[in-house]
Amino acid sequence: MIAEIGGKRVVVGNIAAVNTDRESPLQVVLAQALSSSEKMDWVIQKATELGVAEFQPLDTERSVARLTAERAAKRIEHWQQVAISACEQCGRNLLPKLHAPLDIMVWLQQMQKTADAKFILLPQGAISLHTQAKPHGKVALLVGAEGGFTQAESDAALHCGFIPIRMGARVLRTETAAIAGLAALQTLWGDFS
Repeated sequence: MIAEIGGKRVVVGNIAAVNTDRESPLQVVLAQALSSSEKMDWVIQKATELGVAEFQPLDTERSVARLTAERAAKRIEHWQQVAISACEQCGRNLLPKLHAPLDIMVWLQQMQKTADAKFILLPQGAISLHTQAKPHGKVALLVGAEGGFTQAESDAALHCGFIPIRMGARVLRTETAAIAGLAALQTLWGDFS
């Protein structure tokens, strides 16, 4: 606040900075199979707006995009800018953590002990999210590529403790499934309630 104005001099009174916490209480790791660059950009943008804490791109057998190490580094920089813009738009204080792309089987092994709740979106999944208990830690949401997961990939995820979730009666596009899954998680256990 301006305390005094005199000639060429302005005196400013006490200034208080207020940080508004816009982070979700739900710590979601979105593991998204690599898809075309436009779809990945869209998923990162919308997932950031929906409060995702971490984003893990995955190389799956049916991933449309294949990234060399050099291209992966450039894509991560690009995705970081997409996330920054999304944070600015929605007022988030923290950027989601963007991990380097990993092979799905490597990531599944890492996730065996790191997430408290693990969900894989499968059209043939028999379980609904609303029947699950509220998670009390990190939540992993695994979303397949345009062609879905191979049987070996979905079997490996189930073996690692992922719960097969069905998002309604329709088969969703990869980018729609990710956003619908995040919105459902936020509605049930996050800050949408």
